[in-house]
Amino acid sequence: MRLLKLSCALLFLTTLAAVGPAFADSNPVSMNFLSVGGNNGGGVYTYPYNFSVNGGPSTPLICDTFDNEVAPGETWKATTSSLMSDAGLFQSKSNSQLDYEAAGLIFQGIVSGKINPTVGNWAIWALFSQNAYNNSYFTSSGANLIYNQYLGIAAGDSQSQLASLLGDIVVYTPIAGSQSAGFGTPQEYFGIQVPEAGSTAMLGIAFLAIAGGVWKKYQIAPGSQS
Repeated sequence: MRLLKLSCALLFLTTLAAVGPAFADSNPVSMNFLSVGGNNGGGVYTYPYNFSVNGGPSTPLICDTFDNEVAPGETWKATTSSLMSDAGLFQSKSNSQLDYEAAGLIFQGIVSGKINPTVGNWAIWALFSQNAYNNSYFTSSGANLIYNQYLGIAAGDSQSQLASLLGDIVVYTPIAGSQSAGFGTPQEYFGIQVPEAGSTAMLGIAFLAIAGGVWKKYQIAPGSQS
């Protein structure tokens, strides 16, 4: 029984380690823009943008910043936050949290294959940029329909519903002045948070420890009746 209690404690701690760092760690992360994914519309590239975060493997992210410019090979520092925290680059914008929530829902639709990446990215850009909203491609591509649809969904869902849907989306907000090339303030990106490899391994060890504790507790002693 003591082993089981210790294993449960280990599971709790490793679960925190697996899901916590991206949102709880106040230290900035290093963003290395590796390449674009090849999709484009309206004369600009759209999702995916491939990044290495803190030297990790290539990870596809989506941009919400239409009016800033970056190029592959650039690096900068970024803070990380939950999409539900209203702590991004556009937090001072009126109704910014609703816009972030709609953008997160659109991003999930892109990742799941329900929304065309280029059209969806334009819808996200229009949430935060008047220039994107006024661009003819926004309407001609049908991005305006996605924009209106998902703003309505975000406005209609409760905060608890949105938190459960969007809780795994991390926002990478650039730190001004940390960019390696002279394009001004770099762009903000979204990504799906995944546990670090070490944390995932620890989580597996914790489950095995619990399984072993339960097996030992209920093991039938030799010669006893079942």
